[in-house]
Amino acid sequence: MDHHVKDLTLADAGKARIEWADADMPVLAQIRERFEAEKPLDGVRVSACLHVTTETANLMRTLQAGGADVVLCASNPLSTQDDVAAALVEHYGIRTYAIKGEDTETYYAHIDAAIDHKPQITMDDGADVVGRIHADRPEVIEHIIGGTEETTTGVIRLAAMSDDGALKYPIVAVNEANTKHLFDNRYGTGQSTIDGIIRATNRLIAGRTVVVSGYGWCGRGIAMRADGLGGNVIVCEVDPLKALEAVMDGYRVMPALEAAAQADIWVTVTGDINVIDSGAFDAMKSGAIICNSGHFNVEIDIPHLREKAVSTREVRPLVEEFVMADGRAIYLLADGRLVNLACAEGHPASVMDMSFANQALCAEFMVDQAADLEPGVYEVPEEIDAAIAELKLASMGVKIDTLTEEQERYLSSWQEGTI
Repeated sequence: MDHHVKDLTLADAGKARIEWADADMPVLAQIRERFEAEKPLDGVRVSACLHVTTETANLMRTLQAGGADVVLCASNPLSTQDDVAAALVEHYGIRTYAIKGEDTETYYAHIDAAIDHKPQITMDDGADVVGRIHADRPEVIEHIIGGTEETTTGVIRLAAMSDDGALKYPIVAVNEANTKHLFDNRYGTGQSTIDGIIRATNRLIAGRTVVVSGYGWCGRGIAMRADGLGGNVIVCEVDPLKALEAVMDGYRVMPALEAAAQADIWVTVTGDINVIDSGAFDAMKSGAIICNSGHFNVEIDIPHLREKAVSTREVRPLVEEFVMADGRAIYLLADGRLVNLACAEGHPASVMDMSFANQALCAEFMVDQAADLEPGVYEVPEEIDAAIAELKLASMGVKIDTLTEEQERYLSSWQEGTI
């Protein structure tokens, strides 16, 4: 197969939405214009495993403009926008393997199709391609010069591989760029997660208790947006510094079992397993809504929830009701998968503009520098981060000050002190 999407007749609708997103991605557009002229990725085979959204489509167009031979597969079974996948195949000639709602077997078949491309660069969101290559497809490693990783969960997996000496090629942790995690993770996840919850449930946030497990940049964003809509926010954390920060930001902080009894809506965003577990299910009040905005659907112990339930049913699209033996009902959104992508459209284009600008420029960096890099996880070069911030400010019409020669000289000297 040169593609596997749901329905190619959706392509025109997908193209219109891709163009709509592109209008709010000026940084990536500028990079695409330069790539078109310079062809820094000429002939480079790229296998990308990302959420197949309108914003991702514009990244694929940018890589293609730079000369790359691109294949795209989904990084989550529920995050694909089927019209976008169709448009990528039909209008942009990009081999795409992604169908919303695909089962696990199809999901990994699509990843294998991307690996069959014998990539020179891998581009991951969650490290599933890297994991599959190292565990089951090591024969393609000889072709790979490097890769990039988009999300916190993937960076955690890659760091573990690197620490174990298992990682066989260099990968840039795009997630660690300031122009990614300070904005995408906070403002993107914050808005899109609340958007997904509201679209799925049509429940009012104001006056309800919203529990957020994890106070990293994503958790900060979710708490901020829930608070802004009138929610009473509780934060659950294991890191004392992050917990202290949440307290100073004005939120209640408590252990998960205490929060479980108060939760009207509970969002996990930790990157860890079984954050909402058996004890939490026992403590929850009837009507509680639980969901996840971390990458994998392991943050909620769904198998145990199914075991405890005496009945289940879908009450709304992607809203599943679990009735306990004592009559309480617990509602799970999107089978515990990324609620912002499964129930909504993911991050807004303007914030993904910076994240995907990082992806494009880091692909270029990898082509230029891979020969000098040992296997391992690398941070985004500071000059790339700064260049993206400058381009974003310029696109917004925002100007900033520059240091005078006197100020630069003062900051680089030690001779002057108290006057």
